[in-house]
Amino acid sequence: QVKPQFESRVNKTCNIFKAIAFRTQVVAGTNYFIKVQESDTGYVHLRVFESLPYENQGPSLVSFQTGKTRDDPLTYF
Repeated sequence: QVKPQFESRVNKTCNIFKAIAFRTQVVAGTNYFIKVQESDTGYVHLRVFESLPYENQGPSLVSFQTGKTRDDPLTYF
């Protein structure tokens, strides 16, 4: 659901956009830290926030880190 938000921010189209791993953090909603394969050898880390259900808002891309590898640890950023 956040692929269009990511593509808009980096101004490119990703042919591959596959979640490899994720972690969660419960706040007033949920932060998801997601490792995504975005090309044959390129990976990005996304921080996605999903608000509480009664707020009726979809997930939003809060932050991202590019230039990651498959082996980079998925940590808070």
